[in-house]
Amino acid sequence: MVSAVENMAANTTWASLGKATDLRNRILFTLALLIVYRLGTFIPVPGIDGAALRDFMENAGQGIGGMVSMFTGGALGRMGIFALGIMPYISASIIVQLMTSMVPSLEQLKKEGAQGQKKINQYTRYGTVALATVQAYGLAVSLESGDLVTEAGFYFRMTCLITLVGGTMFLMWLGEQITARGIGNGISLIIFVGIIAEVPAALAQFFASGRSGSISPAVIVGVIVMVIATIAFVVFMERALRKLHIQYPRRQVGMKVYDGGSSHLPIKVNPAGVIPAIFASSLLLLPVTISTFSGGSTSPVMSWLLANFGPGQPLYLLFFIAIIVFFAYFYTFNVSFKPDEVADNLKNQNGFVPGIRPGKKTAEYLEYVVNRVLVLGSMYLAAVCVLPEILRGQFAIPFYFGGTSVLIVVSVTMDTIQQVQSHLLAQQYEGLIEKSNLRGKGKTRKKRSPARK
Repeated sequence: MVSAVENMAANTTWASLGKATDLRNRILFTLALLIVYRLGTFIPVPGIDGAALRDFMENAGQGIGGMVSMFTGGALGRMGIFALGIMPYISASIIVQLMTSMVPSLEQLKKEGAQGQKKINQYTRYGTVALATVQAYGLAVSLESGDLVTEAGFYFRMTCLITLVGGTMFLMWLGEQITARGIGNGISLIIFVGIIAEVPAALAQFFASGRSGSISPAVIVGVIVMVIATIAFVVFMERALRKLHIQYPRRQVGMKVYDGGSSHLPIKVNPAGVIPAIFASSLLLLPVTISTFSGGSTSPVMSWLLANFGPGQPLYLLFFIAIIVFFAYFYTFNVSFKPDEVADNLKNQNGFVPGIRPGKKTAEYLEYVVNRVLVLGSMYLAAVCVLPEILRGQFAIPFYFGGTSVLIVVSVTMDTIQQVQSHLLAQQYEGLIEKSNLRGKGKTRKKRSPARK
């Protein structure tokens, strides 16, 4: 039988979307901030030689520079004020979350609720400033070494440093505002919009290569089929659940006795979502971003990194798989699904897993189940991100058709649509409650005159 929630979700139309004033304001607010982000990618950093930069990016576009430019929405290729993108914030979040699990004082802050989380967010912002400063200064020096500036010197370095760090902090603020007052996850939407905005140009270049004969028609058809199959597979796996049976005993409240019931605890096959892929990509791009612009003046270590950790290289793929699997487990057990907290919530609600004691035993059982589910989930993430990368490297396919970009686009789209449906359902519930209150007020009882004795 169809539940009431599913019935209401099926009845959501454009008319109901127009009536949801709060949701419409949230969507418009999100779109406005994303437009501001896209405009910022076209504002160049002062002192950049535009012609030399264009020539350099045409040569580096098929290497790691193309991957970096993809995650910055093309801002790095144009050396816009958002050239560092949101990656310093993501890297700082990774470091702070790792330290939260290892440093007792930070772990205690995490347990203090909203105040502790506010303090951890503050540390993340400080880390973002530090990482962005190091990357911006290194990028400025690399631009000078590659003869991509009009006038090298201390003034250019400081200008580039202040501009890029300020751009990253502004992006971080935009993401937080979208999450708090808009719709969807702000950080994920910024990366999503950066990828989507560059897809038309990548498609035009891809089909132009087919017309020129550098890519055969069979490869073009194969790439289209691969992208469609990847999208279908991602949608299927993101909706896959492991339903855990939960039983509630009969209970007595006052003079009433309520019968026991049963429900299901949904455990997603991929509880971490797109976060492991973003984290893994940011770590792989972190040491190579600066060396990309250094040209022939790179150090032996950076030259080795570029040779062995470029897209499609064996070490790159192995490291990519290892980081995805690690963050799939780490993010799930530390952020998205905490067995101890879920077990405590079930115990407080008098719920239990049949055959399992409430409390510690339930937490251990939940951890066991999630560990087994994550084997499939992490393998799915690794396969989606790595297998298209291998094919893309063999046939010189643009980065925007790779597994990571497809995973980010599909996952963020599904998450945003789910949030929109949740707001529409809440709006319908509020309308039903208002109608019931109005009907209740309309049915006023007539006062009877007192009976005569």
